[in-house]
Amino acid sequence: MSDDFTDLPDLAAEGVGGAAIACNDEFFAEKENLLKPHAAEWRDHVYTDRGKWMDGWETRRRREPGYDWCVIRLGMPGVIHGVVVDTAWFRGNFPESCAIEACTIDDPLDLRALAQAAWTEILPRVPLAGDSKNRFLIVSRARFTHVRLNIFPDGGVARLRVHGAVVPDWQRLRGLGGAVDLAALANGAVVETCSDMFFGSRQNLIKPGTPFNMSDGWETRRRRGPGNDWAIVRLAAVGSIERLEIDTTHFKGNAPGRCVVEAVYAPGSSAAALDGWRVVHASPLQPHTRHVFDESLRRVGAVSHVRLSVFPDGGVARLRVWGALEPVKDQGVLRVNGLGNDEATAAFARCCGAKAWASAMAAARPFADRVALLRFADRLWWQLDERDWLEAFAAHPDIGAKKAPASGDQAWSEGEQKSAAADAAQAAELLALNRAYRERHGFGYIVCATGRSAASILDDLRARVAGERVSEIRTAAEEQAAITRLRLGKLLEELS
Repeated sequence: MSDDFTDLPDLAAEGVGGAAIACNDEFFAEKENLLKPHAAEWRDHVYTDRGKWMDGWETRRRREPGYDWCVIRLGMPGVIHGVVVDTAWFRGNFPESCAIEACTIDDPLDLRALAQAAWTEILPRVPLAGDSKNRFLIVSRARFTHVRLNIFPDGGVARLRVHGAVVPDWQRLRGLGGAVDLAALANGAVVETCSDMFFGSRQNLIKPGTPFNMSDGWETRRRRGPGNDWAIVRLAAVGSIERLEIDTTHFKGNAPGRCVVEAVYAPGSSAAALDGWRVVHASPLQPHTRHVFDESLRRVGAVSHVRLSVFPDGGVARLRVWGALEPVKDQGVLRVNGLGNDEATAAFARCCGAKAWASAMAAARPFADRVALLRFADRLWWQLDERDWLEAFAAHPDIGAKKAPASGDQAWSEGEQKSAAADAAQAAELLALNRAYRERHGFGYIVCATGRSAASILDDLRARVAGERVSEIRTAAEEQAAITRLRLGKLLEELS
């Protein structure tokens, strides 16, 4: 996975509902400063009755063993991809190191539930640099609602940014009925790409709440040539559009002259691969206005992405795409969507032994249908690191082995290798070649054995054992992708 996580939404931001709800000490500076949207400030010669004024969270000097901590409620629960522990302006008073834990709390009275929370360490203790943005990649792909920042032994942190992918409670959303904002960041939508965002981030377009000023919207630079600006939103879930809100609040001398909203049904596709856009709405826009369009909409059925085009340029504060969630007809997909996060992760782990893949698949639900699930699964696989691929390979038994390892699905493995039953001579050669392959390449021989005979597998293994590692790991990854696709089909059939 890429370590460029800062383009992902800040799940803990004050502007999306994040809050510092508890800490053990805030003697010099309040915990609430951790989530302020603007960069930390420095004020020369400004002191309070507690000491130097600091724009961050700062604890007193510790004179006994232990460490200090602060609990943050995420404004948008989700999968955390990375954190930034910003120690701006803390030079002689920053913590020596930090660690981060996370948990999931469903109780609306979360302060009460903290005492019983089961915390998971997502960032082991690491050193911090003073007056710096300390960036840390998070490998866990579980869904969390709260994080706890631990600092050792004491000191000050200016800001905490928790970047990740939003994972809403879809069972609850579907249970509420009625229209859902399909483009809401809080529901898991993402502005995947845009033509320009010189003055304001594209993700502002779908943030919760009303904009506090012009900087809290999406704004492009002044266009001096032909063309127009645009942004593409991957909707939180497939649905049919019933109402559009295009809000130009605070954009008075720089609102677009007009807009066009288009939509497409292509669940699981990347923005670059989208084609076949259909116009949903086109009209002029007014400055500093919350436009609501419903009667004038063109009904285009179920859609997965929308494209907002503005002419020729300018700023839009918010885009809301209200609609009805498309009902899932495939019972297997429906049941996958309805599993708890841990259950879903375990189910996907039967299909592929890479933990990051299984967790990310669980987090990506709901899937509109079987095609969307399979397409996303394949795209996700090719985004993984080599270490994740090796983890998936290690979950397979060697071809011809009698027993699958505990991390694999033994019944599926045996069924896939059924046609490859070998006689004694073939079994001995398979065993010897498997051993040679592992010694040469550092991982076991992977092949999609379904429907293949022992003789054909031996021919393949003889050819591949002498190959170069760089080409073999790619070939093994392609075989794993085929195995995963077959097993996903089996999983959906089991759940149907």
